[in-house]
Amino acid sequence: MSAETPNPTTTFPEIKVLGRWSTKDIQIRDQGLAKYISLSPVIVPHTFGRHEHRRFGKRQVPIVERFINRIMTPGWASRRSQSARQSGLITGKKSTVIRIVRSAFEVIHLRTNQNPLQILIEAIENTAPREETTRISYGGISYHTACDVAPLRRIDLALRFISESIWRRSFSTIEAIEEIIADELIAAASGDSRSNAVRRREEKERMALSAR
Repeated sequence: MSAETPNPTTTFPEIKVLGRWSTKDIQIRDQGLAKYISLSPVIVPHTFGRHEHRRFGKRQVPIVERFINRIMTPGWASRRSQSARQSGLITGKKSTVIRIVRSAFEVIHLRTNQNPLQILIEAIENTAPREETTRISYGGISYHTACDVAPLRRIDLALRFISESIWRRSFSTIEAIEEIIADELIAAASGDSRSNAVRRREEKERMALSAR
């Protein structure tokens, strides 16, 4: 009995992020960031750190995983109070944070009727600073001057601003963490000044403007 040969016309189902969200219609308006935002469809955003030993390897990590990793940034627990360690935004199992982000994306979809991946991309675009200041030393004198921000660093700063804003909002509300993440991403995506991440970007660019 001969083995069955696969049919070349067979179509495979689309792989969706977190098994739910498609990446086909996602638009990146900021072309400076387009090459550094990976929209690779993965069911479970966990690449096991394969990018660590490659230069610019972070650009190949799915943007959802980078967002999850940023929420799990260690170190805050040692510098903050006991209530900060209990907030769920410090460290812990990655599977738990993936579940939280999955639920937050569902909340975003219910509130906006849009793909939450598009909301995440717009939030990053609106919170990524284009200019910052750097220190220059000359003849024993140090001064600050404005400089452009590299695209990869722009994304890193945007994710840091968003995650820190989520962390701060968790202290002043009794809402669930999924609701806080959804509120922050929606506010940042719309450029609302109520978002602390948007204010951080504006402050950094304002400092760079004054240092020109």
